[in-house]
Amino acid sequence: MGQVAHLLDVFVPKNYQLYFDINRQTKKISGVTKISGRALKTDLALHQKFLNIKAVKVNGQAVAFTSSDDSETVNFTSPTTGPVELEVSYDTALTDTMMGIYPSYYEVDGVKKQLIGTQFETTSARQAFPSVDEPAAKAIFEVAIKFDEQAGETVLSNMPEVQVEDGVHYFAPTLKMSTYLVAFAFGDLQAKKTETKSGVEIGVFATKAHQAKELDFALDIAKRSIEFFEDYYQTPYPLPHSWQLALPDFSAGAMENWGLVTYREAYLLLDPDNTPLATKRVVATVIAHELAHQWFGDLVTMNWWEDLWLNESFANMMEYVAIDALEPNWKIWEAFQTSEAPLALQRDATDGVQSVFVEIKDPAEIDSLFDGAIVYAKGSRLLVMVRALIGDQALRTGLKNYFADHQYANSVGADLWDALGQASGLNIGAIMKSWLEQPGYPVLDLKVVDGDLIVSQKQFFIGQGQDQNRLWQVPLHANFDAPQLLTTKELNLGSYQELRAKAGHALRLNLGNTSHLVVDYSDELLADILTEVDTLNAIDQLQLLQDLRLLAESGRKSHAELLPLLLKLKDSKSAIVTETLSQVIAKLKFFVSPDSQGEKDLKALVAILSQAQLKRLGLEAKASDSNDDLLVRPLVLDAALYAENAELIAAAHDLFLANQAKLVALPVAVRALVLKNEVLNFNSDQLFDNLLVSYQKTSDSSFKQDLLAALTKTKKQSQLEKLVSHFEDADVIKPQDLRAWYVNVLANPRGEQLAWDWLRNEWSWLEAKVGGDMEFPTYLTVTARVLHTAERLAEFKAFFEPKLTNPEISREITMDTKVIASRVDLIQADQANFLAALAKITA
Repeated sequence: MGQVAHLLDVFVPKNYQLYFDINRQTKKISGVTKISGRALKTDLALHQKFLNIKAVKVNGQAVAFTSSDDSETVNFTSPTTGPVELEVSYDTALTDTMMGIYPSYYEVDGVKKQLIGTQFETTSARQAFPSVDEPAAKAIFEVAIKFDEQAGETVLSNMPEVQVEDGVHYFAPTLKMSTYLVAFAFGDLQAKKTETKSGVEIGVFATKAHQAKELDFALDIAKRSIEFFEDYYQTPYPLPHSWQLALPDFSAGAMENWGLVTYREAYLLLDPDNTPLATKRVVATVIAHELAHQWFGDLVTMNWWEDLWLNESFANMMEYVAIDALEPNWKIWEAFQTSEAPLALQRDATDGVQSVFVEIKDPAEIDSLFDGAIVYAKGSRLLVMVRALIGDQALRTGLKNYFADHQYANSVGADLWDALGQASGLNIGAIMKSWLEQPGYPVLDLKVVDGDLIVSQKQFFIGQGQDQNRLWQVPLHANFDAPQLLTTKELNLGSYQELRAKAGHALRLNLGNTSHLVVDYSDELLADILTEVDTLNAIDQLQLLQDLRLLAESGRKSHAELLPLLLKLKDSKSAIVTETLSQVIAKLKFFVSPDSQGEKDLKALVAILSQAQLKRLGLEAKASDSNDDLLVRPLVLDAALYAENAELIAAAHDLFLANQAKLVALPVAVRALVLKNEVLNFNSDQLFDNLLVSYQKTSDSSFKQDLLAALTKTKKQSQLEKLVSHFEDADVIKPQDLRAWYVNVLANPRGEQLAWDWLRNEWSWLEAKVGGDMEFPTYLTVTARVLHTAERLAEFKAFFEPKLTNPEISREITMDTKVIASRVDLIQADQANFLAALAKITA
């Protein structure tokens, strides 16, 4: 297949006048789109999908046309090239797929209501209006909306409303921008507003199903984020307002529409009096991520989707830069180390993984690019590596120049590297080419050979992998006298004894875990490091544990070698070290089966790991708690619950009984634990049904997540069957939340068969519901994170290999087959060794 044909090569739009007449009762839309632009050829085409085109006019004259949902175009002829005025009349329906223009459903005091919103990324603007629906086709948009309006309703768009005439709401023309960033919404909303120091109006909007105070946190973070980015980028925010809107039904986490950012409710709204620090950090980083996009993605936009990383990788890094500045006590860069880093390292070690930059040869592949582990996590990790190389001031200077050169236009990756290179004096493009255009990453082998310290690089694989002799320009970040970059296959660093004596400590690479790689130390070097492990900072302890886990998964080491380090780090007061311990334990569970001796031994190990921490922290929060304590406690309690700690089980049950009249009021730091404990150890059908009803009725997203986590832990087959029976019932489980329910039931050993059967039996329903959306391929991703037997691998291949012709999921099928296969091989190779070592420790 050749290159993608771009409609921008045929017609260049300049201005759109978009008119929508939307009826929520009939779910019908009548639209008229007027476009002024330049025809480069006489045979013209616009994107459209599922639009019933009624008439096309060119320069006021009706012309013949053909339209096709297969090609997603409407085709017609212009009498001349040059400046033209197009007008397309059409009608269509509100979608029910959370793409295009669609309704969100919610209840207030038992009354069902609708809120209409939009989601146009990546290529769903064409489901709302005919256009050149490509990122490079930037234009000015004038939006006008008429709808079946009720008194007191709010209507929002990218720009301020300028007038209402005959029931039509007219909005100011936008700045020059891409189609996928157009947005509007209307419904019965509440709002809170403030203003930045530079005069930008900030607003947070939500349905009235929420308490007013749930908008306060987002308003504060949004205001301070805009102020931060204006200063950091040294470039003013160019719009008069920045609206943040929570949609009750939203497929993505959030979307950076210019001036009207839309969010899933769980990622914008929270009760400031009853929300854990971990959730506040997540919500804050999501808001900062989307607002970083207002410059990087909206003001300057990637030229085509293959440079998606330009948008997402950068915003993913900047969310941490911003929140670190706004809330330094949160130590948000530590969260980067437990979320982005392991996600990227895990995914990027599978042979066949996409590179950060991926050439697109079929438009159906676009949504598959949104691989959170690569475009978001790995990409941001690479940009962190660049920032560490050039320094913050050079980064800021380069970005200011980049925005000045490309504002209201489009760019490619080389443009960013040129700007950063000029600001830093380094050839950033040459350094980054190997990281962006090659998949995978290196393992650095550090060893002593004939008295010399030798470092070498080769591609790191988990599972089978074909070494293609790839080389990277690797920042070493050594704690001893070593070059800045490793650019060759192997390098002699000099006399080990001299380097060790001069350094005065064990020799390590990748300080701060800023480079995207794994280090495999020889036994003598690792032993030296382990003697000093207590003196390392939290990130370096995390990195050591993380690297050893990955090396074990690759077969270079055994999981048995992890156990001594787990015991050394078990009493750490660091949240990120404790979270990494938890991540390792989760992986070790693959080696044991339910009710086996191995599971008993693993629970005994977890009891050893958690007992001192449980005693130190207790069940409930204290005024003296540090932020780390607040983050560590739920991890320790979960571990103790898995280890069946009798005192914890009893205390959590007492806390449940004391609050059963109003479960949402349970102390939020332990609410999930208390609910899980009740379902695991004091379950009944009445309890289960009451919790499920509470899930349906609450508008508190955090409480919903706690209930979901608890309900899916049930050991009762009949209750698991009830959950699966609700997977397609939107009144109980919204489609946006379905994946979380599915994977949580799948991860329950007693629910695995039920959930796996559902996915295969109801695939056609699922494809109709979320196919074509960027979330669709992730149903395979989360499935592959759970399945781990040869039988399941065979079933996975039998079901999905016939679907390899579908470009939307073909890459994911190939990747996830390898992920499951590597896990099956690993268990077979390392299980006996690990279980033997585990038995010795817990005997």
